[in-house]
Amino acid sequence: MRGSEFADLRAFATIAEFGSFSAAARSLGVSPSALSQRMRELEQRLGARLLNRNTRSVSLTEPGRILLDALAPLFDGLDHAVSRVAASDQEVRGTLRINSSRVAAMHIVGPILQAFHHAYPFIELDITIDDMFADIVGGRFDAGIRLGDTIEKDMVAIKLGKQRKAVVVGSPALIDRLGVPTTPHDLKKLPCIRFRWPGTRGIYRWEFEKAGQSIVISVDGPLSANDTGMMLQAAVNGMGLAYVLDLDAESLVRSGALCQVLQDWLPPFAGFYLYYSSNRLMTRHLKLFAEFIRVRTAQV
Repeated sequence: MRGSEFADLRAFATIAEFGSFSAAARSLGVSPSALSQRMRELEQRLGARLLNRNTRSVSLTEPGRILLDALAPLFDGLDHAVSRVAASDQEVRGTLRINSSRVAAMHIVGPILQAFHHAYPFIELDITIDDMFADIVGGRFDAGIRLGDTIEKDMVAIKLGKQRKAVVVGSPALIDRLGVPTTPHDLKKLPCIRFRWPGTRGIYRWEFEKAGQSIVISVDGPLSANDTGMMLQAAVNGMGLAYVLDLDAESLVRSGALCQVLQDWLPPFAGFYLYYSSNRLMTRHLKLFAEFIRVRTAQV
């Protein structure tokens, strides 16, 4: 049976329940004329008249009564099964192993943990915080959560939250003393706090873009660190400018402890994603977690 045929039979049963095309149409979210046309097509396919129509009500013909008697227990059983499956989601058990970058854990995962546990108390979350480019398959993780541009192309990725952007921030005192940079090249003359990739000696090069022009700058300064919190504290203390994710600096900018510069050189980019291997079946508890975190972070 095709999906449209199933829908027509469900619509027929709804008309029989309400005894009215207009009431059934409201229940189904369609127009009375469209519903009437579907019933005529169903009757043509079955070669039997199912409904007696008049201006005020609808009644079943004998073939219509026979069909409804057969459909009613089937639909009742289907509705009961769907309700049981939906209710059983709260009883799904198991451990879900998630590998998350530190920034994603702080701003995406952490805020939803209590609500997720309340909704699905029998799913245990085992979360590893890792700023390396983790191999979630080799590490036997169910999924990872990271910025989109760091995810391998063979992964299935689910968008979490809005677009993000990088920001360059410094203390008001530092900016007053040294001046406001107007182009990325001005950073060559200013002290900067550099991010060192975890587990390596590699230093992140600051990336900028404006009007189709891309610039990548290697900066210098008194401090390199692999922790954004330390970098921001150093920036607040006036040691230099820091290049971080907007979410990390948001509260410090709002409070006035840090000021943003070069904003027109830092366009938005793809934000966070939950991802898992395309070669692996999505388990039920991962599906529940993915949908929960997707909805809860839609405005982050």
